[in-house]
Amino acid sequence: MLVHICCAVDSHYFLEKIQEEFPSEELVGYFYDPNIHPYSEYRLRYLDVEYSCQKLGIKLIEGAYNLEEWLKKVKGMEHLPEKGDRCTVCYDDRLDTTVQKAIELGHNKFTTTLLISPKKSQEKLEKIGNHLSSITGLEFIYRDYKAGNGAEIQGQKVKENSLYRQNYCGCLFGLSAQREAQKKIMDEMFNPISNQILPESIEERLELYKKRNELESSGANYKIIKQRFLNYRLLSAKVKVAKNIVPSYILCYSTINRNNTNGRIEYTKDGINYLNRDEVKIIDINTFNSFAGTSYTSVKELMYNPQTFEQELETRNKILKNPYDLSALIVLDEIKNEKYEIEINSETYEDIKEELV
Repeated sequence: MLVHICCAVDSHYFLEKIQEEFPSEELVGYFYDPNIHPYSEYRLRYLDVEYSCQKLGIKLIEGAYNLEEWLKKVKGMEHLPEKGDRCTVCYDDRLDTTVQKAIELGHNKFTTTLLISPKKSQEKLEKIGNHLSSITGLEFIYRDYKAGNGAEIQGQKVKENSLYRQNYCGCLFGLSAQREAQKKIMDEMFNPISNQILPESIEERLELYKKRNELESSGANYKIIKQRFLNYRLLSAKVKVAKNIVPSYILCYSTINRNNTNGRIEYTKDGINYLNRDEVKIIDINTFNSFAGTSYTSVKELMYNPQTFEQELETRNKILKNPYDLSALIVLDEIKNEKYEIEINSETYEDIKEELV
């Protein structure tokens, strides 16, 4: 039997139940989910499914990640609600591709873990599965493992196995609609040019779950806990000196009222230059190096090869000597006795992240 898998949160308990019900059946998992966006989220969900299947002793096959083809299929349906026609097209695509793979591999049965997802229409999935069964001759295994206390058991399995519980369905359009309704920044779509791994980013979660796999393999004790913290994202920034844009590096947790200011340096001490407006501090690259213990030769080098976020935060605290300071801290190649025009569009917001302990 070929089992289409969407994510480990839905698949783990579903696969356990299928194993119980079909003990003599050879089960093969098929991860085909081109709707998942961004690609880092796709890699994270595949990593988690791979981990789950290994625990269950189930072979796993990864399908093609053909996002562009999927986007063409749902064109014009971008703003439709969850469980609407866009989702129906998505079900069609994933189940049809699963059936073709089942035929290729010589399986005579197929099913999907989408059937246990609370965000999916079981009625539509059953209809599509039965239709594909009628035209191919393969048996579609429809099961409602959510019935009774199934959803509760599913949640327990997620906790017991330290699985990744994603906070959106998967596609860009569902994510956008969900964050808009929550009035929350869509930080899943942020990827700085520096490739610095940001707090509670998908890339940070990916590293965390890779570490989970290592701890599992070594037999070490661990637990994934959640913690509340103040998150930060820099959306855009620009610094002009004497009306000319200059390379600048904005350290994390830098904010400015109304997102822009201008002024001149009115005081300098220990290499830190204090602007006469909006609590802005400016340092040159050499001063940054002395505080950070680094050897950058230019701001551009710092921009494209920065410290880790944790190291940068530590450097910021060394310079400002106040972990609660949200004033702007800017690194330039050199300091000039000229007018400074500064734009910083940033967001600070309460967030929750996972940690390994």
